[in-house]
Amino acid sequence: MARLSDYKVLTFDCYGTLIDWESGIWDALQPLFMDNSYSEIARDGALTAYAKLESKQEADTPNMLYSEVLRNVHSQFADQFNLRTTEELDAMFGASLPHWPAFPDTADALRNLKSHFKLVILSNISREGFSASSRKLGVEFDAIYTAEDIGSYKPNAANFEYLLSHLSNDLNLDKSDILHTAQSLFHDHVPAKSFGLANAWIDRQRLSESGSWGATAVVDEQPEIDFHFFSMGEMAQAVANELS
Repeated sequence: MARLSDYKVLTFDCYGTLIDWESGIWDALQPLFMDNSYSEIARDGALTAYAKLESKQEADTPNMLYSEVLRNVHSQFADQFNLRTTEELDAMFGASLPHWPAFPDTADALRNLKSHFKLVILSNISREGFSASSRKLGVEFDAIYTAEDIGSYKPNAANFEYLLSHLSNDLNLDKSDILHTAQSLFHDHVPAKSFGLANAWIDRQRLSESGSWGATAVVDEQPEIDFHFFSMGEMAQAVANELS
């Protein structure tokens, strides 16, 4: 059986894995709720509704920049819950991503992992959006591949085709060198496994313990998981234990 330290590159989802997008989304919805004096929905319900709207918007408009995806989803969310929104509120939500926080364990874990692996981003985001988040992550990545570069959003197979092609051409890496590391079963692990990639599940929502799906769409069948952790800190410690 392969060990974590056998791989040469960790390919990361960012939002949900390294950046706490659920807290970011929830916080960014508060102006809408306040403007409508609305308190009838809890965080889990709001994130579940958001997940369905976002995944449909990304599938319908694969070339749309992520800030515009957010702006459109905010307007649709307001309509779904019969809330009054404005262009200003929609635009504020669309521009909220730079304020989404990193998970507390992310920067230390990435710095430790950087000493053994190449680190690569494969994210449903724009270049500008990732640039705003990257300042919170504490490391320089060896490559960054975004939905803006690819022209589609995960879980579209084109994103993983792009990843494999560019890792081969840019960094001279084969499929067997890659450990795809992500939180979302829907966006990442189902398509990664369809391409035969090894994977590490950062199960921040503790779905394996009947946790919430949060802001990620539900999958009917869990894909095979090679490595399972509840945080990036756990994964970095597991690598350190192997190497010690």
